[in-house]
Amino acid sequence: MKDLYKIAKEVLPNSYSQYSNFKVAAALRLKNGEVITGVNVENASFGLTNCAERSALYTAYSKGYRKEDIDEILITTEQTSFISPCGACRQVMRELMPENAKVSMTTANGDVKTVLNKELLPFAFTESDL
Repeated sequence: MKDLYKIAKEVLPNSYSQYSNFKVAAALRLKNGEVITGVNVENASFGLTNCAERSALYTAYSKGYRKEDIDEILITTEQTSFISPCGACRQVMRELMPENAKVSMTTANGDVKTVLNKELLPFAFTESDL
């Protein structure tokens, strides 16, 4: 966990958050040990902004990894309180990550709160609903 926190903190400055000044970084650990990072990338048309969690997940999928390859994700910010994934990220995480994958939210002070992916979005709309 400490290694994921360190990696996420290292990429946090890469956040492109010139509108909100709210930097977010994510570190996604795969079962093979590889870590893929993501940061939030804002756009003047706010709806086109991409969150750190989705950036990391989309990068993993772009590299050919899939749900069964993912072990956990850690999210960090410059805030001293816990920040949880937004609703869009929760929906994407629920579909692209295993239900029991760990999701760790950390503060700038290094405090950690960990939940399971399925706990972030109860009653999720998933592929089984189609």
